Amino acid sequence: LFRSIVPNHLTEQWASEFLQLYPAAQILVATKRDFETKNRKRFCSRIATGNYDAIIIGHSQYEKIPISAERQAKLLEEQIEEITTGLKELKEKNGERLTVKRLERTRKTLRLRLERLNDDAKKDKVVTFEELGVDQQYIDEAHFYKNLFITTKMSRVAGLSTTEAQKSSDLFAKCRYLDELTNNRGTVLATGTPISNSMVELYTLQRYLQYDLLKETHLLHFDAWASSFGETVTALELAPSGSSLSRYFLWIRSE
Repeated sequence: LFRSIVPNHLTEQWASEFLQLYPAAQILVATKRDFETKNRKRFCSRIATGNYDAIIIGHSQYEKIPISAERQAKLLEEQIEEITTGLKELKEKNGERLTVKRLERTRKTLRLRLERLNDDAKKDKVVTFEELGVDQQYIDEAHFYKNLFITTKMSRVAGLSTTEAQKSSDLFAKCRYLDELTNNRGTVLATGTPISNSMVELYTLQRYLQYDLLKETHLLHFDAWASSFGETVTALELAPSGSSLSRYFLWIRSE
């Protein structure tokens, strides 16, 4: 089962073009009404029980289909462990106090999210992503998902973010699940601007698409990746106000 996740206003256009290529295909196209609270569970059940070649849904609708609480907890625990390890190394090396505080604050936030997963009252009783029977997803305009959490001991590098959009962590969890099903062939990302603001975005794309490869080559941690493929330099950037500011940038080595 192939599922295409596209900007909300393009679902009908995608459906039309899909049928031009595959006239005999059985497709299901989500509408805004399908994902209203009262209808969402029924629509997800149609995906899970129907015999469709493709499902076409909007970005915001995709985000309303949850990954299982067990898988969410596993990913949060991994992030907390990464931060704890980084904090230990920073303290042993007398790292920057601001960086230590930032990581401690992030760890606290993740622990609170982990605790909230156990609050049954806040869970939407809907079919989970794993239960849909999807084995491949195609994400259009994938640059909307660039804000993915990064564990790092580096600071003042343009593009680094130790916070994340919920939709990015949701996509990451779903990519990891499909990787397990398909031997890392479950996700396709489409975008005209894969890198627009920072080379850090390249690392984020690799985490979505090549997580196991990064892990096998010991490049899963951002600092290891950056030290292997890039270097930080100080440069001048024109601020929105028109003044120049000194910033640190990560550049990718050409050799």
